[in-house]
Amino acid sequence: MWAGGEFALARQQIEEAVAASSQPVKWGTGPHEHDLYAILTDIAAQQRDLAAIRQYAPLAEQFAARDQHRLYRAMIHRALAVAHRLTGEYDEAASRFNQALELFNALGTRWQIGRTLAELGELEQSRRDFARARDYFSRALTEFDAMHAVPDATRTSACLQNLQR
Repeated sequence: MWAGGEFALARQQIEEAVAASSQPVKWGTGPHEHDLYAILTDIAAQQRDLAAIRQYAPLAEQFAARDQHRLYRAMIHRALAVAHRLTGEYDEAASRFNQALELFNALGTRWQIGRTLAELGELEQSRRDFARARDYFSRALTEFDAMHAVPDATRTSACLQNLQR
């Protein structure tokens, strides 16, 4: 629901970059493995691709822990939460989503906070707790509206409208 065809193309190009051999580069001159695996993990979560999450998340998590990269750690928590939700492991999903949300809040990353709140809305919708789902979607919408993140706000509004049916 959250990722269209543009993410398939991005994923293909990033996978090719990971597979290609490269010359060593100085810090800041090009993407590093930790960047690529974090992005691949995030794309897989947006595409709801369980196999890809399972493929990339362990690598991304290893790099993020090594580098103490809080943003990537949060993104990986969210991706693994999506995987847990897809397999019906709702308590594990909630735990990972909350860990992600805590890190994103500490970083002040509104768009990431909004995305995580929307994912929590989907989790609660899967649990059939529509009141909590509505609360999470509403909170996500507030974040997206504050940033004028129109595509995300539109998708979140649609989720809210579907709950009211």
